[in-house]
Amino acid sequence: MFPYRALLAVLPIYLLAVGATPVNPTSGGTGKITLGFVARLNAIGISSIADADRARIKCMRVKGGHIKRDVSVNVTNSAVLYAAQVSVGSPPTEYTLLVDTGSSNMWVGANKSYTPTSTSYYTGNTVYVAYGSGNFSGVEYTDTVSFGNGLTINQQSIGVATQSQSLSGTGIDGVLGLGPADLTQGTVSNIDTVPTVVDNLYSQGMISSAVLGIYFVPASDSNSGELTFGGYDPSVITSTVHYAPITDTSSSNLFWGYNQSITYGGKTILPNSAGTVDTGTTLILIATDAFQTYQSATGGVMDNATGLLRITPSQYNNLQTLSFHIGTQTYDLIPNAQIWPRSLNYAIGGSSGSIYLVVHDIGYPSGSGLDFTNGYAFLERYYSIYDTTNACVGFAAIRYTNSTSN
Repeated sequence: MFPYRALLAVLPIYLLAVGATPVNPTSGGTGKITLGFVARLNAIGISSIADADRARIKCMRVKGGHIKRDVSVNVTNSAVLYAAQVSVGSPPTEYTLLVDTGSSNMWVGANKSYTPTSTSYYTGNTVYVAYGSGNFSGVEYTDTVSFGNGLTINQQSIGVATQSQSLSGTGIDGVLGLGPADLTQGTVSNIDTVPTVVDNLYSQGMISSAVLGIYFVPASDSNSGELTFGGYDPSVITSTVHYAPITDTSSSNLFWGYNQSITYGGKTILPNSAGTVDTGTTLILIATDAFQTYQSATGGVMDNATGLLRITPSQYNNLQTLSFHIGTQTYDLIPNAQIWPRSLNYAIGGSSGSIYLVVHDIGYPSGSGLDFTNGYAFLERYYSIYDTTNACVGFAAIRYTNSTSN
């Protein structure tokens, strides 16, 4: 029987599946590995981004170290599912794996079957990860994992699915979990935790530090996003990187959690509190009281078709800067960064001429221990860095920080 911690490996939720077309990985002798991908719009089963995001956060919330069981979430319901091509075994089989900072296990076999090879070792352990209405169960192997150009991990723990839900028909074969190793606790029988991909890349000398950098681009952009293992890519940032320590506050401290405050137009709407940054969340979710203040200040009204706040052109022209104060730094979202891309309104059931806000209610009041989640809407504007060794997260501006492409 697995401890409830196994339920914390929460997979991404909602709307636009992403077809990964990776560039060749590069290291350049710098102790870093960069893996590229691009986004491709593929709307599937849309109902409400906000509801799906809240369901994901409900899975992530913890009370006394245990997750509640009454959660209904589908893994494919993610706004932007970024996927990377990863090869397993020798001879290798290439899998398309979901990139997820909210979970930490690597597993395959949801669509393309796993075939043991000369490098495969069956450990005899079982694997189980639950995420609301969906789950994955199977057996554990260790195997060789490659990102291309001879950049490999030996004896990486891999879950091989004997049963999985919610990935059928997506073209995604499994998950590349990039969260903290503690999220693997209780997911593999007879083992406390298993080393993550980043852990093993570092321990086996493939990268110079246990650090992951993520560069997202707007879904409407044709340029590639990228993962950088072992550091970050200075060529895509336009400011100094600043870091914040992982928070001590439960439950945010189980994930890539940190403290921040939020102001709108210079007025505080969320005092300094703990929350997370998460690649599997689409919107920017904030505590109910903060959201109510934001809604009142913007004049947004709830749109039944999309589940998002809708504003008029006049209200858009009057939008103020939404600022995230993390440590000594401030990260601004200009008005255009606070709205859903209008060219993609059809994908969420919206009307072509309407304007929808990407800030929404997390579903409970501040003081809960997870008062915000900065999702894709934030991450497409700022580079993010996940530092295992120093237990911190970092952010930097990019060329899209002040883009008006939405």
